[in-house]
This record gives sequence, structure tokens and C-alpha cells, in this order.
Amino acid sequence: MFTLCRDCFHLSEDDSDACPRCGRHRVIRNKHITTLAIAHLDCDAFFAAIEKRDDPSLKNRPVIVGGGKRGVVSTCCYIARLYGVRSAMPMFKALKACPDAVVITPNGEKYRLAAHQMREKMQALTPMIQPVSVDEAYLDLSGTGTLHKAPPAVSLARLAAEIERDIGITVSIGLSANKFLAKTASELDKPRGFAVIGADEAEALLAPRPVGFIHGVGPKLAQKLIREGYDTIEDLQKAELKQLIGRYGETGMWLKNRAHGIDNRPVRNDEERKSVSSETTFNDDMSDPAWLEDQLWRLCVKTADRAKATGLVGNVITLKLKTAEFRTLTRRMSLSEPTQLAQTLFRNAKVLLAKETNGRTRFRLIGVGISDLSEHRSDAVDLLDPLVAKRAAAERASDLARQKFGADAVITGRSARVKNAPR
Repeated sequence: MFTLCRDCFHLSEDDSDACPRCGRHRVIRNKHITTLAIAHLDCDAFFAAIEKRDDPSLKNRPVIVGGGKRGVVSTCCYIARLYGVRSAMPMFKALKACPDAVVITPNGEKYRLAAHQMREKMQALTPMIQPVSVDEAYLDLSGTGTLHKAPPAVSLARLAAEIERDIGITVSIGLSANKFLAKTASELDKPRGFAVIGADEAEALLAPRPVGFIHGVGPKLAQKLIREGYDTIEDLQKAELKQLIGRYGETGMWLKNRAHGIDNRPVRNDEERKSVSSETTFNDDMSDPAWLEDQLWRLCVKTADRAKATGLVGNVITLKLKTAEFRTLTRRMSLSEPTQLAQTLFRNAKVLLAKETNGRTRFRLIGVGISDLSEHRSDAVDLLDPLVAKRAAAERASDLARQKFGADAVITGRSARVKNAPR
């Protein structure tokens, strides 16, 4: 058995409840500490933690980071979570559960800066970093022991301490033999945690837990599994693989592997972006088709700007709508040629929108995006529509004008109307 002190980073071969060097009790004990190298790092209530860092008066208060009465919770601190507040919860429900919460509008620039600082610290340990979101990443520290003169576990403990000292927030770390178990470990000890799972410990640790404990099993799949007799992960461990595949196809194979702690996915530092999108939540539910079309135009411009900034084009356009009853509608269409142009996005997406709007159905959210991405090389030429090239050239020219003289240098009539319209 090995014991690692998370305060002085002393690693000893014993089974102590306290560090033999500094006497503190914040220790990790596991026989695999010196051999494991796949980690999952997750910030603790990231946005809320940044806000509390910058305003000490919020330290002992419930904090919700989110947008307006019609928005949703981006994140919340652990005090707010005690009241039942959760990420993605509608704001009105969150405030009903925790009426004394302090609500703060998200500050993307501040969060991106902290995320960049963390990324730099992770890169000092290993180049094999796979970001999952702005506040979460997998790391592969295989072969870094010689460079850092310490096993990965020690390097990770130092990293957590450096983030807390230099950035002012805490993280939770899971260390194991693969990504699934590392993610599982990071969820076991939050906040400010550090948990280790050896490959030979996985089955016993997972067995008594509900099937929904498997990362990637959502509520609907969990309910289906329970209805069909798979209440715990142990039930999946005991099930015949042939039976699971017969019932759930490829998902059955995936469930069987995860139940036994098997995950062969490598940590990748070359993950490609899968989509570019924008969405907005309205202050009031809206049903007017013309008004919704105006909002769609605004989002098409925003999505196009993001695609242009990253040099990407997309073959598939996706329209997202959420009704007043919180029912999500997703509609897609494939293009004959990939695009990153706002005009092309809008001309196609408004066709999808027209099929869903009737003047009666009320919507609270609209979004648009492109996927099946590739690198932009040149604008498409359509022999059946010779105006395509002209429209593309006009949009590129207006983009240049906006970059040089400001966002309002060139603006369409629809954009002007949308800009001045209530949301």
C-alpha cells in the first residue's frame, strides 16, 4: 500500500491515516498510486468558484451563475446545490428552490482566462491533454515520471495545489487506468478531491451502484435498463454479452465493457470540433413566425462569424427549438456544398423553421448550427444559381468592413430590425 500526502506531496510505502512527514490527514491510500497515469481533472463549480474568488462576500452564500428569469443555470456553488439547484435547470425553478441565491450573469472572458491559465499548468505536465469543456479535461501522464522525477499521482497533487494557489479555485482529480474509470474516480470525491481506482478494483467498486452511475447512461436509458431488470451495475456484469447486444445493439457491448471498467479510448490531443452553433433564450415565450425568423437571422450571423473565425465550413444545418413546455425540437438538413455564410445558413434554416411555426405554438429558445465540418478553401459556385458567388462576395466584403470599422459599419435591414427588437 502507498500513501500520498496531498499537502506536502510525500509518497510513502505504508498504510498510514496521516502523512509520516507533515502529520496531516489529507492523504490518498492505494496500492496502485505509483503505476496509474490516466487522469480526469474537473473544476469544482467553476463559474461560481471564479465569482466567489473575486467577491469574498459571496463565500458563504448560495451563488447561481446564469442568465435572466428566462435563462437556465450555467452552474451553481455547492451551497446552492444543497437546495436542489442543478446546472441546466430553468432559472425560475432554481430561484424557487433557493430564493436567497445570488444570481450572477456569466462573464465568459473571465472564465476563459482562468481556463487558459489552467491549460498552461496542465501542459507543463504533459502534452497529452484532451479538453472536455472549459473546466474539464483528461490527461495522459504516461512516461512523465522521469521528467518530473515523480509518479503521475504526485505531479497531479502538485497541479491541484498550484491551481488553488495561483488561480484561486479548486479542482477534483480522478486517477486510474483508463478514461472511464478516471472520470468515475473524479466524481467520487468532490469538491477538492483526489480519488484513485485501480483496474482490479473497478468491478467491485462499480457492482453495487445503480446503472445510472455509469458516465454516459442518461435518465432515459437508465429507466429502460431498470424496466428490463438491470437495476445495478452488477446486473450488467452478470448479464450475457449476447443478451445485451440482442437487446441494445452496440450499446449493449458498450454497457458490458463499462460495467467491467473497460475503456480502450486513448486520451487524444487532436480532437476535432464537431459543430459550430449559437442559440438564445427569449425573455417571454414567442409564437410570431416573423419575429422568430428575425431571431434566426441574428443567430445565423453569429454562427457564421464563429465559423469564419475558425476557418470551418459545414455540410449539415441544424435548427433547434424549445417549446414553452420545454420540449426540444431538432431539425436537420444536408447541403449540396458546405458553407460558413450567414445568408446560406439563413435561407436553408428558415425553411426548417417555417415547418414548425404556425403562430400558435410558443417557443422559449431557438438555435442554429452547422456540423459535418471541414476546412474552408473557397466559396462554392452553383451553376443553377449564378447569384451565389455574388452573394458570397458581398458577405465577405461586409465582413471586412465590420472588422475594420466596427460591427455596425455594414448592416442589413433585417439586422437593424432585429437589433432594435425586444428579445
